[in-house]
Amino acid sequence: MIRSREVPPQTLEEAARLAAYYSKARHAGTVPVDYTLIKHVWKPNGARPGFVLYDHQKTLFVSPDPALAERLRADPGRG
Repeated sequence: MIRSREVPPQTLEEAARLAAYYSKARHAGTVPVDYTLIKHVWKPNGARPGFVLYDHQKTLFVSPDPALAERLRADPGRG
């Protein structure tokens, strides 16, 4: 989750690359990553923990980036 009114494109792309890296599709060449505003995310009644639905999404197609994940792991204050 990115908490900001204005999200720079670079931040959005880095977040998508991290999401792709930590997903089951980590070894794919290109991974589709959906994003939306938090007001468009909800948990259905009775849904299991962690399950949500969303709408009004946009999709970025990115490559998973292990170097970015390692860089942020080494310098957690960057984000």
